[in-house]
Amino acid sequence: MAAGAKGKRTLAQGLDSQPQQKVQLKKQINLFHCVSIIVGIIIGAGIFVSPVGILYNVRSVGMSCVMWALCGVYSTLCALCFAELGASIPESGGEYVYIKRAFGDCPAFLCLWVNLIILCPVGVAAASLIFATYILRPVFPDCDPPSSSIRLLAAIIIILLIALNCMNVKWATKVQAVITGSKLIALLIIIIIGFIWLGKGETEQFENSFEDSDYSAGAIAVGFYSGFWAFGGWNYLNFLCDEVIDPHRNVPRAIVISMAIVTSVYITANIAYFAVLSPAEILDSTAVAVTFSAVTVPVLQWIMPVLIAVSVIGAMNGSCLSMSRLFFAGAKNNHLPSLISMITVNHLTPAPSLIVILILTLIMQCFEEIFYLIEMMGFSFATVLCAVLAGQVYLRWKEPDLPRPIKLPVVVPSFLFIVSLLIFILTIYQKPHESGVALLLMLLGVPVYVVGTVWSKPTSVKHKLDSFTRLIQRLLLVLPVDKDDNFD
Repeated sequence: MAAGAKGKRTLAQGLDSQPQQKVQLKKQINLFHCVSIIVGIIIGAGIFVSPVGILYNVRSVGMSCVMWALCGVYSTLCALCFAELGASIPESGGEYVYIKRAFGDCPAFLCLWVNLIILCPVGVAAASLIFATYILRPVFPDCDPPSSSIRLLAAIIIILLIALNCMNVKWATKVQAVITGSKLIALLIIIIIGFIWLGKGETEQFENSFEDSDYSAGAIAVGFYSGFWAFGGWNYLNFLCDEVIDPHRNVPRAIVISMAIVTSVYITANIAYFAVLSPAEILDSTAVAVTFSAVTVPVLQWIMPVLIAVSVIGAMNGSCLSMSRLFFAGAKNNHLPSLISMITVNHLTPAPSLIVILILTLIMQCFEEIFYLIEMMGFSFATVLCAVLAGQVYLRWKEPDLPRPIKLPVVVPSFLFIVSLLIFILTIYQKPHESGVALLLMLLGVPVYVVGTVWSKPTSVKHKLDSFTRLIQRLLLVLPVDKDDNFD
């Protein structure tokens, strides 16, 4: 799929006046930035919306809190598996790199393909539309915001975020840190208000809290799925390992710290919700945090939509920052056009990869049934997660001597693989049409892999690809990455 290498550095001839430096991504993401990225991605709209989904399925306050705790434990164990993989294989690309290491080129390409056409653009597009909806809601208090206004604002915010990430990685990580702090403050306000109500004796929701619980496997599984979505994003730091300072230490540390913060905040926030709102009020709400504010501190109901929107921006920014490195890593392995593996000369950022995300996201924003696409994401991510966990177990046998600064008992990834496989099967059962379409799109990656990567292209095609690559190089001022002396 990569264009020929001939002539790719012709741009360098016109850059003699530039300061001499290696054209490669810099290691400038420290432990604090790592924690900000993970927490910022995980805490998006989920905690402000998902309590409805869990409560709707399990039907009781007590069981709802248990489900949040189970989702936190499961997500933390999955994150620890990724911490082991990130510490032992400290390369940017995350699950793509791990699947490639375990199973080879074609499965790795399919993982990359799924992220490229489904997981990344659909996730960012949905987040941008949620952001626009919440920002415009105070402007249209008596009706839904116009669809055209929502899509325009969603397009503007993703363009601004992509521009920020193209300009400077440090700026992007600092913005992520500020946004993460803002959303934690918003949740802290909710938690404090909720516990004040508990202190006043508002504990009736916790009396006989397991009454009328639905313990059926289907209800628990679907409720678990809703909570798992709220914890999504713990795997994104692994896409950035090449830019993390001391990744062997900072990646696992950041994952453990972040999951402890998120799980604690989520459980206490849900207790705060139930201290103020009845299950019926929560089920009738489209945004639990806004309803909570209207009941407790009415002035906050105008501020809370903005804080939710800010939380969504953090998730979008972290996704763009992380996913761009996945596509960058894939292009370096000739699984995507070589242009995507280039970085800007002046800012040393993967601008071509970021622009690909921008284009695909804008396309996805045009779909009327964006939430249909979101359902496809669940099946796609479950597939990728199963492959990663299976690969982790397989690598214990394939590469027993691989240095593992963190080494979990092999029963942990094995157990998580079984659970993830059950979620995968459940997704097919619950959403057969969406899962079927997602599976067809995955399988479409096989002929794309054969044509783009395996097929030896004629010379005329290579020349045309080279000419296009050089044109874009001149427009974006990008070059291939310089190899380190120890580059593998």
